[in-house]
Amino acid sequence: LEQSEALRGERSTVQSQLASGEMTRPDEATSDPSDVGRRVLDARGREMLPGTLIRSEGDPPSGDPAVDEAFAGAGLTYFFYRDEYGRNSIDDRGLAMDATVHYGVRFNNAFWNGRRMVYGDGDGVLFTRFTSDLDIIAHELSHGVIQYEANLAYEFQPGALHESFADVLGSMVKQRSYGHDVSQADWLIGDKVLLGEGHAMRSLKAPGSAYVNHPVLGNDPQGATMDEYQDLSFSNDRGGVHLNSGIPNHAFYTAAMERGRNAWETVGRIWYRALCDRLRSNADFPTAAATLLEVARDEFGPGSLEEKAVEKGWREVKVL
Repeated sequence: LEQSEALRGERSTVQSQLASGEMTRPDEATSDPSDVGRRVLDARGREMLPGTLIRSEGDPPSGDPAVDEAFAGAGLTYFFYRDEYGRNSIDDRGLAMDATVHYGVRFNNAFWNGRRMVYGDGDGVLFTRFTSDLDIIAHELSHGVIQYEANLAYEFQPGALHESFADVLGSMVKQRSYGHDVSQADWLIGDKVLLGEGHAMRSLKAPGSAYVNHPVLGNDPQGATMDEYQDLSFSNDRGGVHLNSGIPNHAFYTAAMERGRNAWETVGRIWYRALCDRLRSNADFPTAAATLLEVARDEFGPGSLEEKAVEKGWREVKVL
């Protein structure tokens, strides 16, 4: 937990530099938007970046599952954003999608550090390698998209929205890649990464049920409505960025199920447009709900099925 907090602190520093203008978007762009620009490097068990280059765009599979999963996941995420929302990579300017695998020894995490993806192999007891779930890969890469767009502050309600947007986008990447509409989707994050039958890291469908009676973790502590909101100090999960993200997650799930069809074509488009064009770094839950309703009206029209679905989602979780 201490290691993860230090690494997320590095990401927050990058976000602050972007917001203040101290850091500009990278110029490292691919010449052809159809060329993803993937590079996967191997840290070989050290906690040092970037590592040794193993696979680049155009190379055949390496035979190392972590390398090849990171490579494939980056591609599926890239093409989701490009084909559905017209986005050119994480920063919308063709940023090369670099990843480092085999970071540390028994390292139980994956993270976007503000510049690249980093994956641990897990300890084999609680977690397996963090490249094994496409939604984890897409979730972490989406932290980069959020960084370059609304740049939501990583604390309290803005931070919970930050985590929720990453879950929503990660789930949609998986749904589109598997060809699942809202009724076919499992709405789980990390069901392969967290070891044990019937366990996942988070559930958008039913926050608080992703794992139950886990021998080490106990019960999933997320809540699904504002009745279960956890008003925490900054030192506890940065004010509840993971614990309270279940509330906006469930709002999205409810809206998607109400609208039906493919989530990324309907309410997902609303979430993405709000993230890119309307939300600011200090947005809280009520601000997000009002903004998403506004975008739904602008994108699909007043009184549309999409607007009604978004409203139902946020009423269901008792934000509206």
